[in-house]
Amino acid sequence: MEKRYANLALVYAVIAMIFGVFYREFTKIKDFTGQTNLSIIHTHYFLLGMFFFLILMCSEKLFQFSDKNIKKITILYQTGLNITGLAFLIRGLIQVQKIMNLSKAIDSSISGIAGIGHILMGISIILILIKMKKSVG
Repeated sequence: MEKRYANLALVYAVIAMIFGVFYREFTKIKDFTGQTNLSIIHTHYFLLGMFFFLILMCSEKLFQFSDKNIKKITILYQTGLNITGLAFLIRGLIQVQKIMNLSKAIDSSISGIAGIGHILMGISIILILIKMKKSVG
């Protein structure tokens, strides 16, 4: 499992860097200087993607907490992270391109989608922490 966590950390590091470059170049091309959700995708993928899986890798080495269900939990976590990232991307593209003034319903829907992603990540973190606690004693 340690190798799997290391591979996932690498994948999310690359995704984070791609979004960092995308944010910088896209806003430059569009001559956009305001605040946008595109700026937070980069840090979310670094912290909640790369660092999370690096921490899991080190924790696995120490506690050997992984079992047959850990793959499902990490898939749930990644689903939540990517739903959140997608919601930030959609909102950010709308902000930069000034496509439309968002109605309250659409604005709330995008926030709700990001919230669902955060909830999935939160549930996954709790489940992983429970597994770690059981493995310690």
